[in-house]
Amino acid sequence: MAILNNQEQLKTLIENNDTVLIDFYADWCGPCKMMAPILEEFSKENPSVAVCKVNVDEAPQLASQFSVMSIPTFITFKNGEEYKSQTGVVSKAFLEELTK
Repeated sequence: MAILNNQEQLKTLIENNDTVLIDFYADWCGPCKMMAPILEEFSKENPSVAVCKVNVDEAPQLASQFSVMSIPTFITFKNGEEYKSQTGVVSKAFLEELTK
């Protein structure tokens, strides 16, 4: 699972993968910590989905670009286009729905 810090990394990831799931998080965020093992399991079980994380404290420009106001926020891209988004703690099954 990649950690992205800038627009160029994100652009490359989106261009080179059919489905991308981005987790906007922060190290101090309790709900984000709750999501970490769920996201890890999802990533292992769904190798066709490029899963990455963006720390909103280290890459505030990316959070701003996608109007992330609350964390965790998940944004899915399909074929280079923003597809779906969800804020808050979700189940692995819900992550699967976000990427279908």
